[in-house]
Amino acid sequence: MELLESLFGVIGDLTWGWALIPFLVVLGLFFTFVTGFVQFTFFGRMFHVLLNKNQTADRNAISGREALLLSVGGRVGGGNIAGVAVAISLGGPGAVFWMWAIALVGMATSLVECSLAQLYKRKEGDAFRGGAARSIIHGLGEDYRWLAYLYAVCLIASFAIGFNAFQGNTVAGAAQDSLGIDRMWTGGLLAIITGFIIYGGIKRIAKTADVIVPIMAIGYVAMALLVILINITEIPTVIGSIVSNAFGWEEAVGGGMGTAMAQGLRRGLFSNEAGLGSAPNVAATADVAHPISQGITQSLSVFIDTILICSCTAFVILLGDVYVPGAEGIDGVVLTQQSLVSHIGAWSQYFLTGAILLFSISSIIYNYYLGENALTFMSQNKLSVHILRFVVIGIIFMGAVAPGATSVFFFSDPMMGILAIVNLLALIMLFPTLIRILKDYKKQLKAGIEHPQFDPKDFPDLDIDLKAWKPKK
Repeated sequence: MELLESLFGVIGDLTWGWALIPFLVVLGLFFTFVTGFVQFTFFGRMFHVLLNKNQTADRNAISGREALLLSVGGRVGGGNIAGVAVAISLGGPGAVFWMWAIALVGMATSLVECSLAQLYKRKEGDAFRGGAARSIIHGLGEDYRWLAYLYAVCLIASFAIGFNAFQGNTVAGAAQDSLGIDRMWTGGLLAIITGFIIYGGIKRIAKTADVIVPIMAIGYVAMALLVILINITEIPTVIGSIVSNAFGWEEAVGGGMGTAMAQGLRRGLFSNEAGLGSAPNVAATADVAHPISQGITQSLSVFIDTILICSCTAFVILLGDVYVPGAEGIDGVVLTQQSLVSHIGAWSQYFLTGAILLFSISSIIYNYYLGENALTFMSQNKLSVHILRFVVIGIIFMGAVAPGATSVFFFSDPMMGILAIVNLLALIMLFPTLIRILKDYKKQLKAGIEHPQFDPKDFPDLDIDLKAWKPKK
């Protein structure tokens, strides 16, 4: 076991330690410039999907909005509550600025990877499947099948297995600390809820997210706005502190600007997942008129996750008097919880527990679907999906009732680092194709077409599934 831990520790150091974060930042900036700052030029169009539930004639299909909310539910999790608190404690208020910066860059990366997932999606039964593994096979060819399999294995190990154990642990811990509920009861409830949702397939998963995510997001943002209104006169001071710390003009922790940047970039990337290749698996399920339209929509999920939800946590903490810069061994959930209590009273800790429960349920079903999608890429045996469902339910229960057991999932972060590297390499090789379909989308907009339509006949050299993208008549 020690040998394995050392091996995955080295992998983690080689990815998250020094290579991956600069890679994500540089590539995100490259995508931003070459695509013509798509995250800003298309910002208004991102909100169209929230008003138009379906962009195609098939009302039984998963809509762009449902796919968006499912990906938001996956990106928004305990990290938005606990992770932001830890980043601020270790990196100071300046970490928040760098979280915002990486989110704006990540919006372009998300558009690229999710548009490609849409382009190369396949129609399987009455649903669509796609993601980096299928984009690699159909975009780069059979010679890269090994790379697609490597990605799929890492996706299952990190998200479906490892991160779901941590989600169960987070919910059970919060329920025990604030409500005194035994971990066994919380674990059992989580297992039952998870089983009911995932055995309904992707459509039930999407429908559940369509209900849960707006409730949890609006509720949490409303609570944060209440805190901001109570402390409205302090907002200029807090924003000034965030900017000053970000550039080292005013140090809150040792290391100054470097520490603030490292913590902010790392937390932002972990939270919004732009470039990690996870969200494209969900983006591909939507039935939309053009691949770029869903890419634009998925950019909004990065904005919601970091600019909106993470900022809410940051302001709750920075407007309070509980936060101590540079504190060692900080429990992020406790810091956020105590900060909220200091603003509006003890009852708010129960609200936060409920928010964590909803955040975690949405993340669990998202993580499970990523694993299922990767598994169906590697095997068409339906029994394998049932085995995965059974394993995920069991792991969630184990993570909830035996918090120490989550230590065996030390491989999660290193495996996520590998899949991110694989995904980014694939994006670089497929970027010329992305530019072609982006030009097609912009050309139709320039011609006055409000909702551009994708016609595979215009791209005869690409391996496109004509059942997923039917040619125009």
